[in-house]
Amino acid sequence: MSPEPEPAGWVSALREDLGHRRIAQGEGLLERLRLQLESLEAKPGAGALLGLAAQWMDAGFEGPAIIERMLARFPHCARASLPLADYLHVRMAESAVAMAREDFDAASAHLRLVLRFQGEIDDLEMFAIANFWLGRVLRKQGHYDEALEYTTRGERHALSLGYAGMAAIMQVTLSWLAFQKGRLNEANRILSRAEEALNRTDDFLSRGNVQSAYGRIARRQGKYQAAVERFDSAIGEFRCCGGKPLALARTLVNLAFVKRLLAVQAQRELDRLAAVRRGKPGATADPARIERIGIEQMRDEARGILQEAAGIYERHQNQRGIAAVRITEGFLRLDSGDLEGASTDAAEAFTHAIGRSDAIIMARARTLQCIVEQAAIDEQVGNAGQHREAAEVFAREAVSLAGQTENRRLLARALVWQGLTFTVEPADLEGARRCCEQAVGLLEPETPERQYVWEELQVLKTRVLHAQPIEAMLRAWSAGIVEGRSLALILEEFTRIVIRRVWEREGRKVSRVARKLSVSPKKVRRILQASGCIHHED
Repeated sequence: MSPEPEPAGWVSALREDLGHRRIAQGEGLLERLRLQLESLEAKPGAGALLGLAAQWMDAGFEGPAIIERMLARFPHCARASLPLADYLHVRMAESAVAMAREDFDAASAHLRLVLRFQGEIDDLEMFAIANFWLGRVLRKQGHYDEALEYTTRGERHALSLGYAGMAAIMQVTLSWLAFQKGRLNEANRILSRAEEALNRTDDFLSRGNVQSAYGRIARRQGKYQAAVERFDSAIGEFRCCGGKPLALARTLVNLAFVKRLLAVQAQRELDRLAAVRRGKPGATADPARIERIGIEQMRDEARGILQEAAGIYERHQNQRGIAAVRITEGFLRLDSGDLEGASTDAAEAFTHAIGRSDAIIMARARTLQCIVEQAAIDEQVGNAGQHREAAEVFAREAVSLAGQTENRRLLARALVWQGLTFTVEPADLEGARRCCEQAVGLLEPETPERQYVWEELQVLKTRVLHAQPIEAMLRAWSAGIVEGRSLALILEEFTRIVIRRVWEREGRKVSRVARKLSVSPKKVRRILQASGCIHHED
């Protein structure tokens, strides 16, 4: 079927295909219109076609270069004669290019201008996308409450137009925002609705984004193998359509990070078993050689995955992505004992992020630098005082940068490592307690499925708890002296003390403690492990 002879007909067809996520059909029309698109002139009706082409670019059709070439044919001197609706579409195209180039401040300015005219222009589809894109920009900047407001409005507009497929891609973002708030059940419910709508389409890019979001939720819950399976599914969706390479790269980084966490988990279990074997008489040769080889293979797999992601990000000059690769590589080097390499990766990540004023990535990089300095102290590498001073500087900057966003876990992790820095001599135990209290408050809304950030918090709690004699602490509490602690933290500390003391009196048997206190053995074991009392099951 030949395309409509006038831009108005093309706009209508492209809009309908996009709204219902008929991707192959819409991209086929765009291919047939390529010459017309490249030769557009700034006249009535052409701006709307430019705006739709930009929306299709965002959906996976080519990259920003074609939109930039089209924009060059709409010089500022010619825009004054355009109808207002066309002019707003031109600004939409500029916002799409700005987002692709990681200039989120410019993208936000374009989109906010467009949205000022919501009550004056009859183009609900454009305003649905404008709200959605502004929500996405705000999400990337870490402003989650405002992002939720705009994304919800975009979803409402899309549903009122009957575009269930378009609404579904917005629901993926809404799910991500719920995920960042720690509402994982809600995030899964929203994703399920989006998945149902998108599975009836050939929008493989958005379908891949759904699977990737499921993977991140599974990772948050500590279900690492399930996360790997979801990320593999997402990669399959992206590859089968040749979708946006940046979406593929982002999922590759997430997959590599989970494989790194699986390696860390396996290493801890191996260390636990080794400790048990060392305590048994007659222990001979090391039987864990095969397990160690498997752990190193997991790390090698993660490195290979990161290499592919880095290649994509470098081709697209995506600084945020390059920084994310460097941070994950830094953790892999840290796990292998390469402190110098980890420090270099973290510093490079910070450099990539600072050029974009990316507070989230900068905070992650500074936190990694603090962790590396702490590892140097633990391993007695170099001057402990210099490492402590550097760790304190990095932690302070990480907390400050994370505080500029609404990412609670990012801030909580920075606070945990600042608190751990305060426990190093010369210790600032009051500062460590404040950090611990704040981190607990930030993480409390989460579900019981907790992974590495909570594990790090448990270490801080243990150091803070053991830094003060128990008798003095109990006397202070009985006198009403709580030093700014919340009731939840006091109860948790008291629970730790009681379980540890009962465990010692009951012959160090978890089952006896569980019966005596009418609590589950699993909880007793978890608390004792967090306190450093046990390293294997009784």
